[in-house]
Amino acid sequence: MTRLYLVDDHRIMREGLRALLQTAGHSVVGESADPTEALADLLRLNPEVLLLDLNLGARSGFELLAELQRRRLPVRCVVLTMSAEPRQVAEALRMGASGYVLKGSPGSDLMKAIDAAAQGKRYLGADVADLALQVLTRQDGDDPLSALSPRERQIIVMVARGQSSARIGESLHLSPKTVATYRSRLMSKLGVHDVAGLVRLAIRYKLIDPDSR
Repeated sequence: MTRLYLVDDHRIMREGLRALLQTAGHSVVGESADPTEALADLLRLNPEVLLLDLNLGARSGFELLAELQRRRLPVRCVVLTMSAEPRQVAEALRMGASGYVLKGSPGSDLMKAIDAAAQGKRYLGADVADLALQVLTRQDGDDPLSALSPRERQIIVMVARGQSSARIGESLHLSPKTVATYRSRLMSKLGVHDVAGLVRLAIRYKLIDPDSR
């Protein structure tokens, strides 16, 4: 039995997952639609495996992945999402995800991913592995995002989704001034001169879906 935590912005999806996972003998210790709330729960509940959607309405699962990486939390993450974008698969793996499963996959794929994550291994279905390979085989020099820290990756997603410095600071427990400093550093590293440039870059490298902004 594996202790699991679910992050998905659709309640009906979480309810279906909970039923499926409990039938398979796993324990679902908590769930949320919000990365900030989820982080607090993860610190309190100490699940073994996190099931994480990347598209969380106005927020992004990458925010939570970056926070897990920055804090070096021991929870293993399996991304469960509709996104079949090669860049998002590769980015999730770079940020520490143990598995990546598409929501259209058989339930057996999800169970294999959970079992692998609980054992400290990685699991990718054949279709997902092909997607990741398209990006991971490229040189880092082709990807300006490779120079960003986990916190910077987290903030670029939030800025690109239109969140203010005050809102980002509230979510990440940082002052608006600190967020503004991060934003200026991001622009310098990435060679852009305004927020619109950050947004275009985030869309280009598939960190956000332009239709979800």
